Amino acid sequence: MKQESFFRTRGVVLVTRDIETLDWPTRAKAAGLTTIATHVFPQEIVDFLATDPGQRFLEQCRNLGLRVEHELHAMGELLPRVLFDRNPEMFRMVDDGQRVREDNLCVSSPAALEVIAERAAHFTRLLPSSTGRYFYWGDDGKPWCRCAKCRHLSDSDQALLAEHAILHAVRTVDPRGTLAHIVYHNTLKPPTQVKPESGIFLEFAPISRRYDRPLADREARRLPTDMTHGEHVDCLDANLAVFGTEGAQVLEYWMDNSRFSGWKR
Repeated sequence: MKQESFFRTRGVVLVTRDIETLDWPTRAKAAGLTTIATHVFPQEIVDFLATDPGQRFLEQCRNLGLRVEHELHAMGELLPRVLFDRNPEMFRMVDDGQRVREDNLCVSSPAALEVIAERAAHFTRLLPSSTGRYFYWGDDGKPWCRCAKCRHLSDSDQALLAEHAILHAVRTVDPRGTLAHIVYHNTLKPPTQVKPESGIFLEFAPISRRYDRPLADREARRLPTDMTHGEHVDCLDANLAVFGTEGAQVLEYWMDNSRFSGWKR
């Protein structure tokens, strides 16, 4: 008798060139996976899925009973950088007091939150999730805003404020939608001033953890949260205390060819 897995999701995250290289749906099904997630940027995935290989991938997944999600570094496309010239107040401020075009946004700007919500709804229509789970992450490991209204908020608090706006937008398109809060790089510490709304789930992405020990070993989970002072904490337990376990998942890197090739694919 086949034993039922404890994990509801057993998946793999793939960039489009990986999807085109091998027959991933057949391999995923044979390996007992439930889900394939695309990566990296929203419009890139939209464009790929409109091609013949993209359509074949979706059809194969449907036929094999595999679910499809999209795990995306999205903020650069949710707040288009071309808006900076007319509306710099929507963009983040750096420590020297200057607004900059690059990376994330100012979460104290209602206009910025309105734009990212509108764009999130747009991409949700184009990239529906088989599971109702959505992944619109901040820009990859980049800092958040340091303006007078934002600077008292940690990067994790700011990310969560943006996620609330995105979640509401997602649910205008997919009422069952939930949204990941990714614990990764500068969001390793849990938020302390913003409480997650219902529908936000934890995604623990320990890219800098030890890989000579399993994740069940607490020493493997003691990730650096302050690279200046060398502070290490068990980030998983700390974030579970805030977000709970409902829907929580680990985005692991132990099979990641980018991570272990030093980003030389």
